[in-house]
Parts: sequence; C-alpha cells; structure tokens
Amino acid sequence: SENGELELEAYKVLLDERVKLVAVGHVSNALGTVNPVKEITELAHKAGAKVLIDGAQGVPHFDVDVQALGCDFYAFSGHKMYAPTGIGVLYGKESLLEQMPPYHGGGEMIKTVSFEGTTFNELPFKFEAGTPNIGGAVALAAAVDYLQALDRTALAAHEAALMQYAHDKAGQFDGLKRIGCAKTIAGAFSFLLEGVHPADVGMLLDQQGIAVRTGDHCAQPIMKQFGIPGTVRASFALYNTFEDIDALFAGLAKAKTFLL
Repeated sequence: SENGELELEAYKVLLDERVKLVAVGHVSNALGTVNPVKEITELAHKAGAKVLIDGAQGVPHFDVDVQALGCDFYAFSGHKMYAPTGIGVLYGKESLLEQMPPYHGGGEMIKTVSFEGTTFNELPFKFEAGTPNIGGAVALAAAVDYLQALDRTALAAHEAALMQYAHDKAGQFDGLKRIGCAKTIAGAFSFLLEGVHPADVGMLLDQQGIAVRTGDHCAQPIMKQFGIPGTVRASFALYNTFEDIDALFAGLAKAKTFLL
C-alpha cells in the first residue's frame, strides 16, 4: 500500500492449492515496516503451505519467539546483530528438517559411510558439511550473549523513541518526503529530498561523517511501485542517540544548500 504495508486481502486471494511455501520478511529493510508475520503464517498454514520468515531485520530490534509465531523456518544474519559478516542462523521445525535431505556433501554430515551405503548424521550436523566457520560461530555466540544480557523491552522502547523523534523532525523539514509510513516501524527510516537523487544526498552526508545507505536496498519492485530511483535510509540501533538524529537533520540542511 502507499504507506508501505502489505495488503492481507490481496495475500488471501493468492493463497490457493498451488502455494507450497510462503516467504516473507519480518521487517522490511527498505521501509522499516514490521509485517504481521503471525497472521501471515496462520493464513498460509490454513492453505496447506509452509512459512519461511526472513528475520534479519527483526532479531536486532526486538525479541522473537518462533513458537509463538508458528513459522516453519526463521532465518537471520549475524552482522545485523553485531556479529561478523558471513554467518547466520536458520531455525527449522525438527519434523521438517528430519524429512529434508542434505543439500551439501562433506565431512560431519555423514554418520557412517561405506561402499554399500551411507547414513546421514543427526540434526543439525546433517546440514553442516565440511569445516564450519568456527571463528564466526564463536563471535555470533558472543553477540547473542550480549543481546540476551540486555533489557530488550527497554531497548525496543529506546529505538521507538528515536523513530518518533526522527518522524517529528521530518515533519518540520521542508522538502523531505518519508517513504513508507506504516503503523509499526523498526530500524529503518527511509526518505527522499524532493527533486534530489538519493545518491547525491548520501554523498554529501558522507562528507559530513553521517552514515546512511542509499539506493534500492535490494528491493527494486517496491521502488518501481513508488516510482522512485531509491531512497536514503537512516538506520537506528540500540547505540544511537537523539543527538545522532539532530546531526542527520543538520547534515540534510547543509546538503540542501548545495543541491537545491
């Protein structure tokens, strides 16, 4: 929809006997929209489909209970939650993982091997072929321990306050257009300066030491739907402050003097 929310009525129409798997992002990395994944999952299961949720943008910002969501698979990346790049997590229901054959061959995923036949290892080893990313796994565990030791409810409230503060500042900033204004948003504050390409905005902010991402955010279809070349995206996390947002809007004001 125009405010960046999924239209569930259209989704219901698409759910028929042909649908075997529904894949959906928990939170949009392009717009920040928090999708109603529990309802999406329930509707998919009624239609006989399995559900995979991409939680890369969800896990860093709030607690996730996969059993409460009811999803069949839930995946997320380490680097979004302060671990290194190149490692992540895939949760899957045990009954489904037991049915699935290995996708990769190599050491550790085999229990016994002979010329007569091969027996695959138990979970999770069945899917872990060869030498794993040991250093990445150790660092991911440290990141998980770090997040688990924090008050996630308080952190979510802090990030929500940052988002509201940015929203209020945007309303007072001439020529700034928010892209995606869903009722529930996490992490991503996506916008444009009217009449200016987002890459130009990002370059001038970068020169002021302000880090944003520009472009289509690997979401070209939604950019095409909005009829825009991309957006400028400021991302908020637990370590951000209100002063960071003040710096962002001061940087935008300075950038406008060069661009408009």
